[in-house]
Amino acid sequence: MTQRPERADALRNREAVLAAADALFASSSSPHGVSMDEIATAAGVGKGTLFRRFGDRAGLIGAVIASRLEPLKRDVMEARETPGSAPRQRVLDLLDASLRFKIANRNLMSAAEEAGISSPYRADHYGWWHDMLRSELGGVPTVHDPDFTAHALLAALRADLVAHLIDERKMTPEDLRSSLAAYVDNALGDGSGQPLSGPGHPAR
Repeated sequence: MTQRPERADALRNREAVLAAADALFASSSSPHGVSMDEIATAAGVGKGTLFRRFGDRAGLIGAVIASRLEPLKRDVMEARETPGSAPRQRVLDLLDASLRFKIANRNLMSAAEEAGISSPYRADHYGWWHDMLRSELGGVPTVHDPDFTAHALLAALRADLVAHLIDERKMTPEDLRSSLAAYVDNALGDGSGQPLSGPGHPAR
């Protein structure tokens, strides 16, 4: 059965809701400080429209994240197709892109974690980052379990941790990105194709 195209007014309402929610989360001082009532008012729609369209608060937050991620996903896919970049560098670039997204959208991403859509492992956006990262890690000689390593590296980018380090520990985004790069370099080995010492890998 062919899916019917979305009505123009429904599409306008959807875009208005996503834009309103995005703006409110960006300006809020707390990830749980944005209510469905506030979003509906800012978007100029009834609260019932939000629930009919998105199901619940978690569904709405997930839709906002998806809309914000679309241009970044396109950039990531284009970068992957650029010849000459090594898998190790692409791993760092992927994680840096994810971190910059978390920094810019930390209230929104923290709200996603609090709403339970980011368990985080069942969330669509998490699955996408994990798949991309696992694929690149498969080309890094020092990585013996790309699936686990992708999960472990993404754990360092939890939205609540990013928010804590920036908003409470007062780390600058530049310092956080630098710390992430050093952490990734240490986790992947010394860059010579030799793994770091540890269980199963005696010190050289």
